[in-house]
Amino acid sequence: MKRILSGMRPTGKLHIGHYVGALENWVNLQKDYENFHLIADYHVLTTGLDTSNVYNDSIEMLIDWMAVGIDPLRSPMFRQSKIKAHTELHLIFSMLISVDRLQRNPTLKDQIRDLNIENLSYGHLGYPVLQAADILLYKGNFVPVGDDQLPHVEISREIARRFNNQYGAVFPEPEPLLTKFSRLAGLDGNAKMSKSLGNTILLSDDFDTIKQKIRKAVTDPQKVRKGDPGRPEVCVIYSYHQKFNPGETEEIAANCRSGALGCVDCKLRCASKINEYLAPVLDKRKELESKPEYILDCLKYGEEKASQVAENTMNEVRNNMEIG
Repeated sequence: MKRILSGMRPTGKLHIGHYVGALENWVNLQKDYENFHLIADYHVLTTGLDTSNVYNDSIEMLIDWMAVGIDPLRSPMFRQSKIKAHTELHLIFSMLISVDRLQRNPTLKDQIRDLNIENLSYGHLGYPVLQAADILLYKGNFVPVGDDQLPHVEISREIARRFNNQYGAVFPEPEPLLTKFSRLAGLDGNAKMSKSLGNTILLSDDFDTIKQKIRKAVTDPQKVRKGDPGRPEVCVIYSYHQKFNPGETEEIAANCRSGALGCVDCKLRCASKINEYLAPVLDKRKELESKPEYILDCLKYGEEKASQVAENTMNEVRNNMEIG
């Protein structure tokens, strides 16, 4: 069976953008692939040195993963920092790629601009090298990503090729698996949901919270009151309907354009559909929160499985390199 490595930096409770962009796809991929899911806690250091919340954020994220349907027995979940082979392979890989190549990474350029980074750290520059180690340590054949992460997958492929040519075949060249519905706009109309921007709906939000958040969401600025013709194609709420209420989108679009549907009613309908969609996730999350020992057992199991695979890979690496 082909293998997939996917992961996220631990940021605590996840939102519907994470679900649409990654988690929904991860759950479906369990049927056809062997999956390993990485809690990328070392990667937190690339954008901030405060690690005081990393453990709690990791547990909250793990609960959300399991609540949406990631099976801990079929798809081991583990913390990057608990598998020390990540750092060993990262060091080896860092010798196989030039600084110039890393500086040409368009994703890095975007991060520097978006985060207003003035002094780029050595570790941040090497972020995709550590990511390559994350993927290749488990011999990932595929990596589920959005199109913004394609440059990182390409760097992983180049590093795998370089190692294999230099020391003999150990690693597959991973292929990207693009998600079909890869992004939801934020409640404020921002192109991406982000907790730092306060424009998210969390997977753990109850119906009242969802209603309050949706009520404040931006809509078509030209549709001021009911009766005004609207433009659903520019409305954040309509984009949510497309995902969480696909059966009614044609009717909603037509009534929005004609002015028959006001934004207040449209938002309430949207909130109800999102709540209906997320209700099983919220119920499962509450169940998991009541079983903290079970959560830790699942994490321990995942880390044991990941450690076995990682050590087998590193034995091949050391043997081929005749080192260590």
